[in-house]
This record gives sequence, structure tokens and C-alpha cells, in this order.
Amino acid sequence: MTTDHELAASPPPEPVRYEGGWRRPLIGPFTVAQVLAVVVSIALTAVVLVVLTSPLSVPQQPTQPRPGSGFFAIGSPQAGLRVGDVAPELTGTTPRGDAVQLTDLNGNPIRLAALRGRPVWINFWATWCPPCQEETPVLRDVYEEYADDGLALIAISVQETTVEDVRAYVDRYDLGYIVGFDATSAIFHTYRAFGLPTQLFLDRDGVIRKVVLGPITREEAEATISGLLAD
Repeated sequence: MTTDHELAASPPPEPVRYEGGWRRPLIGPFTVAQVLAVVVSIALTAVVLVVLTSPLSVPQQPTQPRPGSGFFAIGSPQAGLRVGDVAPELTGTTPRGDAVQLTDLNGNPIRLAALRGRPVWINFWATWCPPCQEETPVLRDVYEEYADDGLALIAISVQETTVEDVRAYVDRYDLGYIVGFDATSAIFHTYRAFGLPTQLFLDRDGVIRKVVLGPITREEAEATISGLLAD
């Protein structure tokens, strides 16, 4: 039996020594190395789950048109009217079979037959179409330059909400040419157009002499109209 004297004389037990910082206890009996191994394992598992559940490619958002972006397609591409064709009258048919006559913003009919003997510039456009907005000054300025020489310009708005929206745009930019309201897009389809802006230049006999898909520059418009007026 150990006596009290022997217990008092025995040296205290030496503390447990750990080799290096990685083996020292961090949480309860777990060492730094053990805790770190668990953390790394959890992180790697999370990375693997992200990789497995992520799509192979990120879907691209539709590119929104910007001024200067060019032709803005609003339908399936199709073969439109060609140079040399006689431009059809500004009429059409709705999907229900109703006949439609193009009218201006006041409800008055617009007929190509009434413009025979004059060069005609037909422009399909919309107030919400950025390329159309960009070329509005071209239409306005070129028309003002050649109106006294006999040029007729018919800007046909399509896919608009109301006549008032179009009239507000016309008033804001002081547009003096004819503006038609194609509420059902029937005339747009008669001309087999599929994007905005679409332009057709007709000679004095109503024959198509040029087709432009997209906005037109002032220089190109002036050159085309000068040629039509000279014929």
C-alpha cells in the first residue's frame, strides 16, 4: 500500500506532449488535422454537387435591339416582293377573312392608285422599334427636301397598341408625311414583309425599283429618290 509520504514524494505526472501544431486538440479530442480534414471533405462534396446539378451551358438571353442594330425581324423570313413587281394596293385580309383597307391616323383610306404619277416611298415601321426610331430623322428630312418635287412617303405602322400612341410619336417629331395604321398587320402580310423597318421605293407607275431591309441612310435615300424623280 502506498503511504501518504510516498504520494507526496512522487513527482507530478508529465503533461501529454503533442508533436507539431496539427496534432494539438482543437474541438474536444479532435485534433486540428482531423477537423481540417472534415472541412475539406465537406467543401469537396459541395463542389461536386454544384458541378453535377449545373446545366452544361448557360442559356443566353435574347439580345435586345439597339439603335443602329439594323433589321429587326418580327416574323419568319420569307421571299418578299422583288424589284420589277408592281406594288400591290394597300389592302389585305385578316385571319378571319375580313378585307382591310389601310387608313391614316384619322381613319381616311390610303390608296396607291391615288398616287400614280408620283414616286412613292413605302416604309413599314413601329414606334417601339429602335432601328425605326433611329432612321426617323432621315425620313422626315428627306421627305421635306423632295416633297415639292412630287415624292410621296407612306410610313405604315404595324403591331402598335393604339392610334393615339402613333399620333403622339408623329406629333413629337413633327412628321409631315403620310402615316398609316395597320392595326391587324394585314397590309404588312400583303407585302410579304417580316421585319422592321422594311422599305420599298416605287416609280411613277407603281413598279418596285428598290427594296431595303433595315434602316436606310440619308445618302442612300436621296440617291434612290433622285433617280426616281429623274425618270
